[in-house]
Amino acid sequence: MIEVVLNDRLGKKVRVKCNEDDTIGDLKKLVAAQTGTRADKIRIQKWYNVYKDHITLQDYEIHDGMGLELYYN
Repeated sequence: MIEVVLNDRLGKKVRVKCNEDDTIGDLKKLVAAQTGTRADKIRIQKWYNVYKDHITLQDYEIHDGMGLELYYN
């Protein structure tokens, strides 16, 4: 289990526990459950890399305690 921190830069930080073999789509569903926004309206990125839904966290080298950016479409 790893914990990923997502910051939307509007004052909301979300800490999500997930597995390294989960996809970005799974992470979006977990974030949607905590924030109350729909999963298809969430965009996760780091700097200018927008993460794709079908790729796993392990492939993107997302580790425990890593911070990502959370945007709403």
